[in-house]
Amino acid sequence: MQPEQERELIAVATEARTRAYVPYSHYAVGAAILTADGQIHGGCNIENASYGLTSCAERNAIFALVGAAADPNARRIQAVAVVTAGDDPATPCGACRQVIREFGKDAAIIIANTDGKVFLRTTLEALLPHSFGPEQLGSPNDNAGG
Repeated sequence: MQPEQERELIAVATEARTRAYVPYSHYAVGAAILTADGQIHGGCNIENASYGLTSCAERNAIFALVGAAADPNARRIQAVAVVTAGDDPATPCGACRQVIREFGKDAAIIIANTDGKVFLRTTLEALLPHSFGPEQLGSPNDNAGG
């Protein structure tokens, strides 16, 4: 990924974070997904009074991507940026890692704060080793994850 792409990805995630709905935890998260064809889709976390129905920023960004991509090949995730405030940023939760895996087996993961400081550059493989994906099912979507 080019440095300019990384900066743009972080900027989209930072902007998405401003729209987070977090009346309970007050922990706003923004995420942005870069697809293999260069498209960027942002998302924010959305909480719910029934806590189990809360949805993370990363999954919301991916769901926006899937809803917008008419071509299944345009759903392949190249990179994910996650932005939180402060100097103790969070990596994607387990559920988000699995959803990222569905569309981006080889995705780069960038963890940054709202000032644009990058704390971690890693890969999905490092965060979710020995992962389970569509190819284990012999699914017709087995190329969705790259």
